[in-house]
Amino acid sequence: MTAILASDTAECGVFEAIFTALDGASQDVVGPAKPCLLVIPIRNEYATVVGGLWGVTLFGWLQVQMLFVPQTMRGQGLGSALMAAAETEARVRGCVGIYVDALSFQATPFYEKLGFSIFGTLHDCPPGHQRVFLQKPLT
Repeated sequence: MTAILASDTAECGVFEAIFTALDGASQDVVGPAKPCLLVIPIRNEYATVVGGLWGVTLFGWLQVQMLFVPQTMRGQGLGSALMAAAETEARVRGCVGIYVDALSFQATPFYEKLGFSIFGTLHDCPPGHQRVFLQKPLT
């Protein structure tokens, strides 16, 4: 039997090998996984990326994995504009919804204002706070 060893690094190709094996095992039920990256950067006056949105569409849903607006740019509608652009692209890609998770002290009210609803909470993640999972149907 192969040794089971945990690590905080991976050699080249490990992610792809695990993904390919998992995708192959579930294709009969859900079809092939075809993740598609969605990136909407915010750039400063020097064209340096200072924030933005990072997500992936997969199985008809957009998962927003990161959204950041620098403190100096907040209150100008930039976060809402990022989410509107992401929603437009998700619709173009045929998505039926968007989901995101946020820490309880971060952006939950922001997402709720945009029409998202909470569908789950992971307590004490990080300790003393919650990780909140939100979704928005696009139908």
